[in-house]
Amino acid sequence: MAAWLVLLVAGLFEAVWAIGLAYTDGFTQPVASVVTLGAMAVSVYLLAQAVQSIPVGTAYAVWTGIGAVSTAILGVYLFDEPVSALRIGCILLIVVGIGGLQVTSGAHA
Repeated sequence: MAAWLVLLVAGLFEAVWAIGLAYTDGFTQPVASVVTLGAMAVSVYLLAQAVQSIPVGTAYAVWTGIGAVSTAILGVYLFDEPVSALRIGCILLIVVGIGGLQVTSGAHA
């Protein structure tokens, strides 16, 4: 279970750096750039820790899924990105896929 928690946090840090990219202005904004690069490093480090117990294909897919869902939701709130039933449905499909990968991974560390 600990590895899944680490993977969850890694995925959330992925969302931090993905959103951070919008604030770096092409890495010309120093503070935003440092925060974004730091979040990248933490995210990848935590992913590396999680793959010690979770199959790498599963961990990578879940990591990117958590990052994608979190980034899409934050994009709506922070950047006024569009919301539609289809968009919400697609996000829910990613969530279902993440859950399915967790259940079928065979790694419950």
